[in-house]
Amino acid sequence: MKKTTLILGCGDIGTQLGKQLIAAGHRVIGARRNAGALEGTGIEPVALDVTDDAALAALPDADFVIYAVTADRFEESAYAAAYPEGLKAVIAQFAQRETPPRRLFFVSSTSVYAQQGGEEVDETSPTEPNGFSGTLMREAEQALLDHTLPGTVVRLSGIYGPGRDRLIRQVKEGRIAAANPPMYSNRIHRDDCAGVLAHLIGMAERDEPLESIYLASDGESAPLHEVMAWIAKQLKVDTPEVIQSPLRRRSSKRCNNARLRASGYTFHYPSFREGYADILKQGGFLPAKEKA
Repeated sequence: MKKTTLILGCGDIGTQLGKQLIAAGHRVIGARRNAGALEGTGIEPVALDVTDDAALAALPDADFVIYAVTADRFEESAYAAAYPEGLKAVIAQFAQRETPPRRLFFVSSTSVYAQQGGEEVDETSPTEPNGFSGTLMREAEQALLDHTLPGTVVRLSGIYGPGRDRLIRQVKEGRIAAANPPMYSNRIHRDDCAGVLAHLIGMAERDEPLESIYLASDGESAPLHEVMAWIAKQLKVDTPEVIQSPLRRRSSKRCNNARLRASGYTFHYPSFREGYADILKQGGFLPAKEKA
């Protein structure tokens, strides 16, 4: 019998995940504000605003629920609605059902970590966020972890991939992050975001034990200057302008993905080099002679 997976906030990552799950034999339902964007994907579309209780009640039962909702703007009220309030409403709705989900996955963020001195962090590290975004994300995590409904938190680091090419465009403009002090950055390719979630859903489907939290980041934390210098070398451009990160983005930590790798997941893009090399090639960023 087909397993049903419900993806709430079925955007770019959710769509990639849905395609993988359909290929694995799942029935996939994708809920988002603009359901028409899912046309032609094979995912069953449902229009949803997570703040609408009647819409939540109308959602079908599912074996697995993925909460991948994103805030529509960088404001405290938007984050509160999307994360703790929205997730708590979804948990309450599905926990009371006659057939509750086998597991609910919450797509969280490494913004829950406040470390700024290049420290290594993993799932057991202190989470004491300073800004409202990390604080509200952490509140949402705890709501799931404290509930009796089986749940797993997946903390994604900096997501990049097709259409997420801001760093490349900055380098093309001749800009680069400062070399000192080194500001460690962490990232995960969009395809690995979907891959990690599909992997964990597969584990749950096979009744394999799952941890309550996974840190999803590729295998190489690197100073942002090093990443941008590597991109500049591929593009064959000079980067004379040194830029400083905006204050709210000044964090420096090194994410350890050992728990995720120990679960059996293999990264499609184990470091920024493989991931950005693919984006540079597919996105038409390379000099003409490099495309051949």
